[in-house]
This record gives sequence, C-alpha cells and structure tokens, in this order.
Amino acid sequence: MRIGIANDHSAVEMKQEVVAYLESKGHEVVNFGTDSHESIDYPQFGEMVANAVRDQEVDLGIAICGTGLGISLACNKVSGIRACVCSEPYTAKYSRLHNNCNVLCFGARVIGIELAKMIIDNFVETEFEGGRHQRRVDLISDIEARNKSL
Repeated sequence: MRIGIANDHSAVEMKQEVVAYLESKGHEVVNFGTDSHESIDYPQFGEMVANAVRDQEVDLGIAICGTGLGISLACNKVSGIRACVCSEPYTAKYSRLHNNCNVLCFGARVIGIELAKMIIDNFVETEFEGGRHQRRVDLISDIEARNKSL
C-alpha cells in the first residue's frame, strides 16, 4: 500500500519511527511532512497529505501533530477527506470499517510509538464494510457538497 504521511515540528521523531515501521511491513511511504524541529504551521502539511489522498496519489494518509486535532481539522477541509483522530486501536478500526476514513491522525504528545503502531495496524488493515454504512458516508458527502460554496 502507498501511504502518505504528514507532520509538524512536534512529531518529527514519531514520523520517522512510523515511516520505518510502515516500510518494515512492506508499505511505500510518501513524506509530506517536515523533518525540522523549527516551529511551523501544521495546516499546510495536513492539506498536502489530504490532497494526495483525494487525488489518489496515495491510498491512505497519516497526519501527526502535537494532539492530532489541529492537523485533522486541516485535512478535513479538503473535499472527499474523512480524517479521524484516534488515540486507541478500536476507534481506528471502526473509522475505516464504518466511516471509510482515509486519513488517520494522532498526537505525538498524546500517545507513544507502540500504541501508534497498534492504531496504524487497525487503520491500515481494516477495509470499509459498506452496506448501511455507505448510506451514512454518502450523507456526510452530501453535507460537504451543500456547504462547499458557503
């Protein structure tokens, strides 16, 4: 699988460990984040990985900032993106299974690397269930479409 990854200055080390982990599992990783500890603004990196997911340059995205929240907000501003903040594996699994989320976000200041690996595995290895959940994802897309020009 081809996975895009984005991060801000607070998540440089975690991003490096996540990239190594994903590559050890055979995934190709495309870096949209920073490798600098100099303070930067996370929205630009969230937008880059979200655009890559939307444009199908990558299959899924991972976005990491201090809490995961700020970068998820930026990702979710891109049409077609369903970014979720997960701090445990159960939500990561169900974000894919029921919501067809395509960008996983978490906080480098909130979770450690071993928990991040469990969350990533649940996200990446879970397929969308479809069925009644497709109707709900479509309703979310309808809300997005209605509010595009506002």
